[in-house]
Amino acid sequence: MNKPIRIIFAGTPDFSAPYLEGLIADSDFSVLGVITQSDKPSGRKQELSPSPVKIIALEKGLRIWQPEKLRKDETIAGELEAIGADMLVVVAYGQIIPQNILDLFPRGAINVHPSLLPKYRGASPIQSAILNGDSDTGITIMLMDEKMDHGPILAQERFVLTGDETNESLHAKLAPLGVRLLIGTIKRYLAGKIKPQPQDDSQATLSAAIAKEDGRINWESSAQLIKQRIFAFHPWPGTWTTLEGRRMKIFPPVIVMDGESDGSGRLQIVDSELVAGCGNGRLILTRIQLEGKGIVSAKDFMRGHKEIEGKNLI
Repeated sequence: MNKPIRIIFAGTPDFSAPYLEGLIADSDFSVLGVITQSDKPSGRKQELSPSPVKIIALEKGLRIWQPEKLRKDETIAGELEAIGADMLVVVAYGQIIPQNILDLFPRGAINVHPSLLPKYRGASPIQSAILNGDSDTGITIMLMDEKMDHGPILAQERFVLTGDETNESLHAKLAPLGVRLLIGTIKRYLAGKIKPQPQDDSQATLSAAIAKEDGRINWESSAQLIKQRIFAFHPWPGTWTTLEGRRMKIFPPVIVMDGESDGSGRLQIVDSELVAGCGNGRLILTRIQLEGKGIVSAKDFMRGHKEIEGKNLI
């Protein structure tokens, strides 16, 4: 490229951060500023905390926009137009970007989505792949339109799953693949080497937003499905149950165990392991946290709760 491509980056969570860092580090790009979500309360004191993308932008001295509602903001479009960036790159920003913003970028608006579109459009593609026990997932680079995850595809790369990924670990595994794919795809696209391919809308599936209450375990489900839920929802919103009226969090790893259940949610001690019965099969628990206590190994928990066998998780 004769001169760097001038980019505005839109993103918010940890997943977005490596993409911003990758673009900043590549001399073919000049990142002029970032659009990110408003600071959110976090921690026990609920103090306002900046997004991971904002933290990087502050370190690099980039201009920052944090509109509460992008669609309703009356100033950001004019400010972006005055800057005159070539391209918008969006990675997990968290809001729908309206057409009047997309139209400001003459080289287009590019989105990174962590699934093989049109599968798992929407808010939780990584969690959905784990929840459904998929054998693979991947990264899609696409041109944006105003509809959610709908625009034509520029590139995709498949990633084979082992079955033991959590939401957290799969995010980390996909990041280097996605950064490399994004940077290479932008360069090939601008060089005229990629023809955008429309998505097959008839094959589209949706991944819904996840709420805190989705983390409650239903012990009537099979051991395999419960395992997938525990892995998909780690670290947020986490998975939990109750023991004698007290909330208990269940952390990965958990191990599906052969043999008949002694009853859904019924606790057994089998070969010195704490085992929970499920609707079909059993789960070996390894790390738990009883309400008001710290996270402990299941073995340490059993040492402190000698009468645990035969009690029920609800």
